[in-house]
Amino acid sequence: MRIVVAVNPSASFGRRKPLGPVVVERLGAAGHDVVALDRSSYDDLLAATRSAVESRPDALVVVGGDGMVSLGTGLLAQSGIPLGIVPTGTGNDFARALGIPYEEPLEALHLLEGWLGHPPLSVDALRVRRTDGGTTWVAGGVSAGFDAFVNERANRMRRPRGRIRYDIALVLELLRLRRVDYEITIDGREQSVPGILVTVGNAPSVGGGIRLLPDAVIDDGLADVLVVDRLSRATFVRLFPRVAKGTHTGDARVNVSRATRVTIDAPGVAAYGDGERIGPLPVDVEIVPGALRVFAPPRAPGGGGSISTS
Repeated sequence: MRIVVAVNPSASFGRRKPLGPVVVERLGAAGHDVVALDRSSYDDLLAATRSAVESRPDALVVVGGDGMVSLGTGLLAQSGIPLGIVPTGTGNDFARALGIPYEEPLEALHLLEGWLGHPPLSVDALRVRRTDGGTTWVAGGVSAGFDAFVNERANRMRRPRGRIRYDIALVLELLRLRRVDYEITIDGREQSVPGILVTVGNAPSVGGGIRLLPDAVIDDGLADVLVVDRLSRATFVRLFPRVAKGTHTGDARVNVSRATRVTIDAPGVAAYGDGERIGPLPVDVEIVPGALRVFAPPRAPGGGGSISTS
């Protein structure tokens, strides 16, 4: 196979042990024709990967976290070119949903080598139409509210690095806990919602395992929609451990539904997809069945259901 490997510059599996060269070496040793892409910035890597994908390789393998999954999804959705993932990020939420060993990148690489010899799996993706008229493809979920605020704050922080940065951002946003007046349209049903969190998702978790949408299935043709009502800070702090564990869906203050299309609007709020900034609201989110082909196990334990190989 002719395989493009795109490596996040910070991707590693141990101190001073970059994983990108290991992936390239192993795939090359297996007989594949490997095009290795390793750039110093995300923008340069995106441009190089886009150019490489235009030549129609047999697969794109990304080495990194959900940001690299976002890069791959944006380039490959509806293209028919399959995506392979070697997770080395902080959250790895889409790898979780697919049943890929998200904390063991070398094991994930070993499994990927075997999956490359079989037909890829088809999963859904989210097509997000932005206010500027452009489109962003999202693999796992679109957030507009508390979890997006956490991402926004964490992205502005230079230190510390790693997961602890997001934990600090989460605590700071809990202390602030902004309330938002949403206008939401779910499959044509308009509603005004005073709330603190809205997520439209295809995968169960965000933020490294926070199971906002515990029943989400990545190949059922539906997006799960979570809306948390406006709460006091103390009430949300008490509720949040249940949110993190995915046991919150029976709470009367938490509204969960399924839909094929959702529009979200609110003043001064930005949407995030797969942990990456999409842009200011409003956004229109549509589930596109089978838009993405991936190399993964035939079942997705994190996603709650079997995956089609069509």
